[in-house]
Amino acid sequence: METHTRSPRDLFEGKEHYEIPAFQRPYVWTEEDQWAPLWDDVRKVAETYIAVKQADSEAEPEIQHFMGAVVYESKKPIAGDVTRHDVIDGQQRMTTIQILLDAVHVVLEHRGHIDQAESLEELIINGAARFKGKRERFKLWPSQTDRKAFEFAMDPASDDSVEHRIVEAHKFFHNEAKDWILGTSNEDAIVPPGDESLRVEALSSTLQDRLLLVAIDLTGHDDSQLIFETLNDRGTPLLKADLIKNWVFRKGEQIQADVTRWADDLWAEFDGEWWRSEVRQGRLTRSRVDIFLHYWMTMRMQDEFKADQVFRAFKEYAEPFMRTATDAERLLNELRKDADTFHEFSILEKSTPEGQFYVRVIDRLDMAATTPVFLWMLSANHAVPAEQRRIALEALESWAIRRMLLRLTSKDMNKFAIVILKMLESCSKDEVGDKLVEFLANQTSETRRWPVDSEMQSVLSTQRVYGFIRQDRLRVIFIAIEQHLRTQNSKYEAISLPEKLEIEHLMPRGWRTHWDTDPKMELERAQERDVLVNSLGNLTLITKSLNGSLSNRPWTDQEAKGMRDGGAPGTGKHSLLDEYSLLVLNKKILSNHVEGWNENDITARSASLVESICEVWKRPN
Repeated sequence: METHTRSPRDLFEGKEHYEIPAFQRPYVWTEEDQWAPLWDDVRKVAETYIAVKQADSEAEPEIQHFMGAVVYESKKPIAGDVTRHDVIDGQQRMTTIQILLDAVHVVLEHRGHIDQAESLEELIINGAARFKGKRERFKLWPSQTDRKAFEFAMDPASDDSVEHRIVEAHKFFHNEAKDWILGTSNEDAIVPPGDESLRVEALSSTLQDRLLLVAIDLTGHDDSQLIFETLNDRGTPLLKADLIKNWVFRKGEQIQADVTRWADDLWAEFDGEWWRSEVRQGRLTRSRVDIFLHYWMTMRMQDEFKADQVFRAFKEYAEPFMRTATDAERLLNELRKDADTFHEFSILEKSTPEGQFYVRVIDRLDMAATTPVFLWMLSANHAVPAEQRRIALEALESWAIRRMLLRLTSKDMNKFAIVILKMLESCSKDEVGDKLVEFLANQTSETRRWPVDSEMQSVLSTQRVYGFIRQDRLRVIFIAIEQHLRTQNSKYEAISLPEKLEIEHLMPRGWRTHWDTDPKMELERAQERDVLVNSLGNLTLITKSLNGSLSNRPWTDQEAKGMRDGGAPGTGKHSLLDEYSLLVLNKKILSNHVEGWNENDITARSASLVESICEVWKRPN
C-alpha cells in the first residue's frame, strides 16, 4: 500500500482521470456542514499567505490545510490514454475539490487573471482534443446519479437550470470566491487583506498546493474492498480528547513537568465514564469530553471550526503555553476549571438566570451554538460579576426567544456567537451585561436583529404558532408566562409547575363538531378560524389526564347537555377547567368568559399574552 501526502496539483496535474464507481452513494455534502467550513479554511490559509507576503515578498509561506484522506486504486496505464483511478473512499472530498477549483477558475477568468485561471483549469480538464466531449475530459467523473449535474456545473452547455446539490455547491464557492477576490466586506464589515492581484495569487497558491490529503493507493492488492472496510469499520476510534492528551503529555515530558501529577489532578476525570459517554448532538453522537473541548476551543480562540478540527486547533492554541511547566500547568488548570463548570450545566438551579438560560435556550431551543458564550459567562477564569452575568444572559435569552417565536432564522448563530465572544473579550468584565444589551439592540441584519415589542405584537396576535413551533418550546413560553403572572400579585402562591403539562386548544382544532355556526361557516371564514385556533391566544397548559377529557367538547354545560364522550357527561370545557386547573393562565380565561369563547376572545388574549412575553423577555426600545 502506497501512502503519500498529496496536494490538488499532485493529484490532478497531467492526464489523470479519477472515476467514482456508479454504485457509490450520491454527493451529500452541504453548505452548513462542509462547504462553508471548507471555504473558511481556504480563506484563512490564503489570508495567512497574504500576511506573510506583505511582511516579506520573498518569503515562502508554510501554511497548509489538511482535508483528510482519499483511497483509490490505479489502473494499468495505456499509451495515449488518461491514467485511470477508481475512487474507493473520499469521493465527497474529491468531488468538492473539483467543484471548488472550477468555481474559482470561472471567477479568475471573468476578472481577466488568465495565467492563474489556466493553471487551475489544468487541474480540472484534460485538454487534449481526443478527450473532447468524453467523460475523460474531466479529471473526475462522479457516481451515476450525479453525472448530469456535475457536467452542467463544470461545463454548462446551455442556460437551462439544473437543481442539484453539486450545482448549488458550485454557486456557493463561485459567490464566496468572487466576493473575496473583489475585496467585498462581510456582514461584520471585515475587508479581505491585500489588493486583488495579491488575493488572486494567494487563492491560486492555496488551491493548487496548500490543500493536503493523505492519498492511499491500493494498486496491486487482491481485495481493495477488505482494506476499505478495515479503514472505516474496524476498531474503536480515538477521541479528540485522546489525541490532545497524548500531545499534552508528550509536551509535558519535553519541558520536564510533573506529568504524573497532571494525570492524577488535572486529567484523570476526563477518562471517566461520564466524560467519555456519547450523547446525541444534532444528527451525530459524540463523547461529552469532545463536545466540551470543541466549545472550549471556540470560546478560547473566538473562531469557528468543525468538530473534527478540535485537535489541530488545540495544538495551534496551546503550543505557546507548552514551553514552560508553569505556563502549561496554568493552561491545564484553566481547562480543568471550565470543565467543572461545563459538568454542572445540567444541575444548575432552574430559578437562576444561568439555569433558566441553559434549560430554555441551550436545551429547549436546541441553540447549542450559544454554549461557548454561556461557558464564557460562567467561567471562573473570567470572574464576570453576577449582576452583569444576569443582565447578559437575560438579554441573550430574550433575543433567542423572540426570534424563535417569530420563526426567524438561526443559521447564522455559530458565526454570531464568535462575534459576541470577541465583543465580550474587548470590554471590561464590570460592563459585560450592559455592553451585550447594547450590542444586540444595535443589530440590523435579518439573521441577527432583536425583534422589538411592536413587531412581536403585530405578528404574534394572529399568526399560527401551533404546528409551526415545537410543543416543548411553546410549553417553555406558557410556563414562563404563568410564573410571571404569579409575581404580579403577592396573594398567589409560589409554586413549581409539573414538567409534563401539555398544550391544549381552548377552541378545539376539531371545532366543526360542536363549535360551528348554524348555518355552517363559509369556507373562507372557516379557514381564518383554523389559523386563529392554532394561534397563541387559543393555547394554554393543562395536565395530560385533563387533556384527554376535554377533547372537542363545547364550552358551556348547556351546550354539552347529553354529551357522554370523554367522561364527565353533560359538562362543558369551562366547568372542567374551572374544577381541575389551578393555573393563573386559565383562571383569567374562566372568570372573564363564562358564556363562550370566540375568535375575538382569542385575538384579545393573544395581544395580552404577547404583552406578558415582552415583559418576561424584555428588550430596550
